This record gives sequence, structure tokens and C-alpha cells, in this order.
Amino acid sequence: METKDITGKKVHHGHNVKRLRQSRGIKQQAIAHELELSQQVISKYEQMEELDEEILQKFAKALDISVDVIKMLEEDPVAVYIENNTFESVNDNAKINVASDDSSTNTFNELDKVIELYERLLKTEQERNTALEDRLSKLEEKLNGKK
Repeated sequence: METKDITGKKVHHGHNVKRLRQSRGIKQQAIAHELELSQQVISKYEQMEELDEEILQKFAKALDISVDVIKMLEEDPVAVYIENNTFESVNDNAKINVASDDSSTNTFNELDKVIELYERLLKTEQERNTALEDRLSKLEEKLNGKK
């Protein structure tokens, strides 16, 4: 089973299952119950780069999506960074819906959230750069003062 596409972007089935599950606000325990597995087994599957076709089909059915979505969703380092810094802070009562074939409605605009998170990340990086520039200029002043 190939895990890279032509562009060289990496596809990680387990991470894709986790991302799709989290985006729907579904806990590992709920998927485990539906698939008649333990939560620990779900966690292990979500860490695996490649999942066999049977497992992919079970997850796709439980998440009400196509197997191809799990197989083709690419890992994006920025998305992984954003996910790792946002999903832990989502409270248990929050509902995050992803557009699907049914008529469910989004509770927020995903693109706006991505832009907001990107701007926060950019602002943090700019603040770090400013602080480093200040430290560098102070160091240069000290060095020039000693000459």
C-alpha cells in the first residue's frame, strides 16, 4: 500500500482518521464502542501510518465518509501544528461539524479559523523576531562600547 502521492506529500492514514474524528467532535471511546474495539486499539490505529483496507472501511463507515478521503488526505506540517495546539483546548461540549454529503451545517467557518490561527502564529513569530533583534542590538551596543 503506497503512502505517498505524486507530489511527494506524505499521507498518514492514522493521523487522517484522528483528524477526521476530531473534526466531527467524536471521542475515541465512541468510535471504539461502534467498532466493538477498545479505546487503546483506536489510539494505536491512529498512530499507524498505513491501515489495511478492512480497517479503513470500518473507520470510513463509522465516520460516515469515503475511504478515499482517509487515503488521500495529505499531512500538512502547518495543519499538524495548528491541530496539536488547538484540539486539546476544545471543551467537551463544543460541537465542530465538517461539511458532508448530508445537510449538516457548520458551526463556524473553517477557513476563518485557519486564517485566525495562522495570524496568531505569525504574530508570535514576529514578536520572537523583535525580541531577538532587541537582544542583538543591545549586544552590539555592549561590544561597540568596549572598543
